[in-house]
Amino acid sequence: MPENAQPFVTVIMPIRNEMDFIARGICSILDNDYPRDKMEILVVDGCSNDGTREIVEKIATKDERVILLTNTAKIVSTALNIGLRVAQGEIFIRIDGHAEVPPDFIINSVRCLSEHPEAWVAGGYLETIANSYVGQSIALTMQSPIGVGNSRFRLGNYEGWVDTLAFGAHHKWVIDKIGYFDEELVRNQDDEFNLRIILAGGKIWMSKLIRSIYYSRSSLEKLWRQYFQYGFWRIRTMQKHKKAANLRQAVPLLFISSIILLGIGSCYSETVRLFLTAELVVYFFGLLVGTVSIACKSGWRYALISPLIFLILHFAYGLGSLWGIIRFVLFKRWKIQRPEDARLSR
Repeated sequence: MPENAQPFVTVIMPIRNEMDFIARGICSILDNDYPRDKMEILVVDGCSNDGTREIVEKIATKDERVILLTNTAKIVSTALNIGLRVAQGEIFIRIDGHAEVPPDFIINSVRCLSEHPEAWVAGGYLETIANSYVGQSIALTMQSPIGVGNSRFRLGNYEGWVDTLAFGAHHKWVIDKIGYFDEELVRNQDDEFNLRIILAGGKIWMSKLIRSIYYSRSSLEKLWRQYFQYGFWRIRTMQKHKKAANLRQAVPLLFISSIILLGIGSCYSETVRLFLTAELVVYFFGLLVGTVSIACKSGWRYALISPLIFLILHFAYGLGSLWGIIRFVLFKRWKIQRPEDARLSR
């Protein structure tokens, strides 16, 4: 693609308290092999109090492509909408504050949109890494089919149409067709946005050429909160669009529900007890397969706690979905007090 034909690109970074990652994230974008005069980075900060704003301000004084905006609502969807309303780009890309991209990320994203004119969004593989032992164990587990099902953008090694992905490049006109991000949702904003794209007749292309790095949660407690919220807000997303979850999203809820129902039934029936036992045996065999796979790939050091991480991914998401059904469907309560620790990230 000739340089004079390359579109202007807006990168929107929704952040809050990302002091340990934000400088590397912004610099990785600035180092991209894309024309300086065809790119801007809108860093939308959710009132950080850990020194993140000062870091961004320092970078912005040295590079006019970096613009700092403020998001008093402190959630991702609001941050993205703040950025979109001032974005100059014909194409916009969301990149998180605790993520990094290679030098060819933007040019490959733009090229994929150009080569696939039927695509509304183009993106690629999200490689998950971490700086600590627990974090790296979480990262490896989140790249396993046992942990995340058939989530192609997390597993990689795929090229074709998908239902969702992370850090995609969007045509700006997508906003005119489906609207802005849903500011009710604390989690799942990008998945819900991608769902609206699919429902409107749009397509999402995943390319092997597009790659990015994402730093996973560093503790099991944070991982539990993250996936509980994913499951909880998934129910609200499906409810609003009157659309059932796909199999990958429904399996944790179905599994947890069956465990609860069979557990209750096993108190009264030997047959039900046998069904419960069989289900648990199959489940723990799956955990064993996932653990051995991680051990073969990265060593037993990281595989030691992977069964626990698998359990957290499945049970947190499933219980979150169950609570979402109780809260949104049975009690019909939509207004949720947004948690202060709802991180501006995936």
